[in-house]
Order: sequence, then C-alpha cells, then structure tokens
Amino acid sequence: MNTQLNTQTLLKKMWQDYLNLNPLAKTIHDLFESKGEVVLNDHIALRTFRGPETGLEVLAKPFLNDGYSEGDEYHFEGKKLYAKHYQHKNPDLPKIFISELKIEELSDFARETILDAVSQIPEGYTSQDNFLYSGRPWEATAEKYEKLVQESEYAGWMYAFGFRPNHFTVSINRLKNYKSVEAVNSFLKSQNIPLNTSGGEIKGGPEELLAQSSTLANKIEVHFSDKSLTIPSCYYEFALRYPTEAGDLYQGFVAKSADKIFESTDRQS
Repeated sequence: MNTQLNTQTLLKKMWQDYLNLNPLAKTIHDLFESKGEVVLNDHIALRTFRGPETGLEVLAKPFLNDGYSEGDEYHFEGKKLYAKHYQHKNPDLPKIFISELKIEELSDFARETILDAVSQIPEGYTSQDNFLYSGRPWEATAEKYEKLVQESEYAGWMYAFGFRPNHFTVSINRLKNYKSVEAVNSFLKSQNIPLNTSGGEIKGGPEELLAQSSTLANKIEVHFSDKSLTIPSCYYEFALRYPTEAGDLYQGFVAKSADKIFESTDRQS
C-alpha cells in the first residue's frame, strides 16, 4: 500500500513538472475529460546520459524499489541510444521507458561537453526525492547547446532540460469513445493541435502490436548562461496496444516506432 502511494506521489510531481514545460498536455487531458473520458497513462519516458552517475539504472532505482520490474531492452543505433522499459503488476500504473545516450560514441566536443555538465552534479543529487523532476543541475550555454544539437537532438534536449519527464502517454485502450489512433488524431486535429508526422502520423499498428502518435514538442524559452533560446521541450503521446497470441495486451515497445517518436522534440525547420 505504501509502495503504491510513494509511486503515485512521484508520478504526480513528475506530471506537474511536465505540465510546466508542456501546458498543451493539460489542455488535451482536459479535452478528453470533458468528453467523459478517464485518462490513464500508458507510459512515461525519461532521458539521460550513459555513465555511472547518470545511467538508466540510476533513474530506474525509485521504480524498482517500489515494485516495478525490468521489461525489454531496445537499441537505437542511428541515434546512439540504449533503452529499457519497466512495468508494475498494477495495470493502472504506467510503464516507465528510460533511454540513455551512448556518449562514448559521440564526437570529442559532444562527449567533453556532456562530461563537463555531469561533473557539476552535486554529490548525493541523484538520491534526492525530486531527482526525476529536478531539471538541469549544471551550467549550460546556448552556444554549446546550438553546436551539440546539430550532432544529436537528444543530447541537446538533455543538456538544456536535465532530469525530468520527456513525455507522458495517453492509454487509448482505456478510452471509451476513441478506440483507435486514427480517432484520437482526428479529434486532436479538429482542435488544431499539431502532430508529429515523422514516419507518418501513426507509428506501428496491429502487426507490431503497438500503434502510437504524438504531438510536436511545445516550444518554451530556456535561459542559458550566455543568452535565452526558444526551443522544443516536451510532447504528449498516445498509444494503443494490441493483444498477443496469448490474449494479453502487448506490454513492450517497438524500436522502429520509438525512433520516430523521439523526433517529436526535434527542432522543426
């Protein structure tokens, strides 16, 4: 009982931090509720840098301590990412998808910039209760961000925003009146909400056992030590899971689809 309470409290605080960066998610959430829907999260995504102080295992600790277990692992060779998902036996608790950037595969500039940022993390910081919604614990410059993001949009996002949810995800399976990704997308577009079209509006489908779509990331002003920039922050995702041959809903993720979902935070030309 106490375990679930701790998890729910953490998720609630992460949700509030996320809404500060992406108020459009609250608008969408409220739109669904105004239609009589109960909105439950399919999964939450977190990003990080690979390393002993910041690797995905560090971010997973509070969830593993609160009854979550490891799911599958995923590889994104082009984006130099490795990921795992974690799930809870309580179906009302969202899965946690954590990815890490393989900094050893980056350029000297990117690797040195990231290692310098990580070196500024105070001792004991990753053990604090607010770690997963604490933001950026290092000094960052717009000059380095703009150079870093040219090599890796993911690296630039992490450098600018630090430790916080990258996105939350509406479970379409739990909706009563919108039973497909197409129906959800049509509703969102009727409200003039822009969607991520990289790889098509809908990523995946019945064959992959998972279909997904997402908004484009909300743009906000971020203050760096040299100047401020308006850059993409967080987005809202929508997921529909299909039953496996055993009859249970598929609980994993599809790397090919997730690869395109990651691009929701890319700067749009």
